[in-house]
This record gives sequence, structure tokens and C-alpha cells, in this order.
Amino acid sequence: MITDAALADVAASLRDGGTEPSSYVAEIRSRAEDVEPRIHTLLEEPDRWSRLDREASALEARFDEPATRPPLYGVPVGVKDIFHVDGFPTRAGSDVPPEALTGPEAAVVRTLREAGALVLGKTVTTEFAYFEPGPTRNPHDTDHTPGGSSSGSAAAVAAGLCPLALGSQTIGSVVRPAAFCGVVGLKPTYGRIPIDGVLPVAPSVDHVGFFTRDVGGAKLAPSVLYDHWLPSPQVEAPVLGVPEGPYLSQAEDVGREHYEEHVEHMVQAGYEVRRVDLLDDVEAVNDRHQRLVAAETALSHSEWFDEYGGRYAEATAELIREGHDVGVGELREARVGRRELRGDVERAMDAAGIDVWLAPGAPGPAPEGIDTTGDPVMNLPWTHCGLPAVALPASVEDGLPIGLQCVARFGDDERLLAWTEGLAEALPGVGGPSV
Repeated sequence: MITDAALADVAASLRDGGTEPSSYVAEIRSRAEDVEPRIHTLLEEPDRWSRLDREASALEARFDEPATRPPLYGVPVGVKDIFHVDGFPTRAGSDVPPEALTGPEAAVVRTLREAGALVLGKTVTTEFAYFEPGPTRNPHDTDHTPGGSSSGSAAAVAAGLCPLALGSQTIGSVVRPAAFCGVVGLKPTYGRIPIDGVLPVAPSVDHVGFFTRDVGGAKLAPSVLYDHWLPSPQVEAPVLGVPEGPYLSQAEDVGREHYEEHVEHMVQAGYEVRRVDLLDDVEAVNDRHQRLVAAETALSHSEWFDEYGGRYAEATAELIREGHDVGVGELREARVGRRELRGDVERAMDAAGIDVWLAPGAPGPAPEGIDTTGDPVMNLPWTHCGLPAVALPASVEDGLPIGLQCVARFGDDERLLAWTEGLAEALPGVGGPSV
């Protein structure tokens, strides 16, 4: 079935006529009717399938010649519900009236439409992309969280409802759910995918990212989504770095065991791995990022919270109240700290000759229950300094995926994705979901 296929294969089949968009929509509908009642990835839309039938038919009529078809012709895409999409309300997982959250369509959504993609629908997010979870469950084990805040997007891709979905990351909201759901997730270099038309959390560290089922899809999507994407470069095998010290000690025992096995797989595949002390001040980095996010969330939500504060979940309200206590000087220092940390990390890379850091994608496998989305602590430092990071499906513990996070220098997204193809081949992988 094409719903089991990777993005690059789906896109090629649609463009060359092997699959018609309307028949693909019908196949996805069948898949959704089977699994969606168990995993809850999509927001309700009464006329979803008739809308998609109309849009697919319009595409077929507009691009009847395969040679004229754009790169994502007929590809259905899930869109996290903090992105404005024309024709869809934006609720952001909240009880705030959607008419208060309106705005122009997100730049990245316009880009997808221009590339021929179909909007499958809005995907579930935690409230305002923070910690209050929605109803989505992990497709590998529905008793466990899919992660957050891009929970619906990651789970929809894992379950075969769409080969591409948009997410965002302010702490760990792309890489962590990708790791928990066993898919590829990319958080780009800060600013390389526009955030225009996306509800802000903390604009200094908000990133637009995406999910695909494999690295091939992760290499195709940026050619559309990035403002300035360069052709895939020819690269030599990277030198890999292990960030020894307090940062890694934040992982759970089982997560650290899998991580060391992942590193050993790289050694066995012929990669050079160098262990370097890094992030000795990780607790201070964690605290600084938390205060930065709190302050900027308070600023971003000032008008909404003044009017609708009683409708916010307690976790989000507490973050905003914390942000009110952050002074201008502290906020400035936190923003400066992002650049300082980036410089420290890249100087360590230069000194040790490292091209890619290997890190756990999350502290361990997805926690049981859906009352929490898991801890983003393994993602936080890389988000704080805006470095590109890719989550690769790496191994399995009791049926739950464990991901490996690969991080490169600022702006080095093209080479990172070129390298991750070989890195992914060195890993055992996770297999398909149980739903």
C-alpha cells in the first residue's frame, strides 16, 4: 500500500502517474478510518474527505501532464494546529476562542500548497505548543505518549496517515516526538524555515520543523520548505562526537544503554567517534532556556492571557506567570547566552575535528500514559543555540522506539542531511507501528 511508502517514493509515484491523488486520498481515508479512532492525531473536520476529493480532482485537472507536476504534487501533509491555514480555524489545543487566534496563512503552508501538496488536516498539539497534552497516543503502543508538542504530526506520519507533517520546536517538540514515534524529525538551523504565520511561543527559539518516515523524505522536504536550499553536497564520512559529561547523565539508564549501543554501531560501520567533554554547565543552560521561554511566552500571549487567562491550562498559565517575573536584563542575558553557547559548541567541534554530535533523542522510550509528553532535556541545549538536529529511528525497547539525535554546525543543514543517510544505515531501526 502506498500509505506504507516513504515520502520520496510517494511523491515520485504521484508525479509520474503511478498513483492518482484521488486514489491516494481514498487509501488514506481507509487507513484513517481504521487507526484514527485509536490514536487521535487529527482535529475533527466534518467534510475532510469530500474536501480532499475536490482538491485532488482539481490538481489532476490542472496538472494533467506529468512533466508539469510540482515536487509535492498530490502529497497529503499534516499541519500542527499552531500554523494558520486558510479555511481552517487555529485552536492551538486551547479553549481560547479560535476567532481570537486568527492570522494570515503560514508562509510554509503557502509554500507547500505551491509545491502541489494537499493539506490533510490540522494535527493535534499540546496547548499553545507547551506541555498540556492532547488526546494523541503513540502508534507503537497506545498506552504511551507520542511526545509533544507536535504529537499529532509525529504520530500521523508514524501511522501512515501522511508521509510528511509540519511541527515546531521551542524546546524539544520535533526531535522528541520523532524519537518516541520512530520517525525522522528535522529541526533546522534557527531561521532557515520561516515562522511567519505560526502562533509564537518564544520567537528567539521557535523553529519550524517536519516529520517524514525516512531520511530520503527528509532530504526531499527541505528542497521545498527552506527559503534557500542548496543541492545535496558530496560529503566524506563525518567525524562523530560524543558529548561526555553532565548532559548525557540526564538520560535514563535504558536510554543511555541504547545510546552507547548506537555509538558502537557507528564504530562498527567504520565511523570515527571522538569523546569530548561538553555542556558542563548544562543545568545553567536548562535554567536560562526555561526563563527565556517563560519571558517570551508571556510577551507573546500578553493580550490573549489578559482576556482569556482563565481558559489556559495550569501548566501554560504558570509558565506565563513565571515570565512576568523575568526582567529585561535577564531576558537580554538569556538571548545573548544562546549565541555564546553556540560559539562554545562550535569551538569544541573545531578543536576536536567533529562534524556531527551524536546524542539521545530523548531520555529514554516514551513514558506510559498520555498525561505527560516526556522530558525535552536532551533536546534543549541544541535548540537553545539554534543548531540543526535530526532524529533518526535507531532501536526498540519493549516495542517502543528509541531515537538517535544528530546535530551539526549552525547553517550546516545540507551536509547534516547528506550525512544522516549513511548514519541511518548503520542503525538497527525500529520497524512499523502496532496500530
